[in-house]
Amino acid sequence: MKFAERLKEQRIKHGYNQQYVANYMRVSQVSISNWERGLKEPSYQALVDLSQLFGKSTDYMLGFDEKNEEK
Repeated sequence: MKFAERLKEQRIKHGYNQQYVANYMRVSQVSISNWERGLKEPSYQALVDLSQLFGKSTDYMLGFDEKNEEK
């Protein structure tokens, strides 16, 4: 599974809308949408912040680790 799919999956699983995640990340809702559609990728720091928000490892978010474990 790609990062874009993982991001959307985790966002929905946690009951967050794109605007909530955007506010948490201090980016626009359009940025979250672009990340979820695979049109753009977040910075390294944004990836770390997203993994903390969802309680997942960066490897899991990037699709390198298929285990659905909390970090």
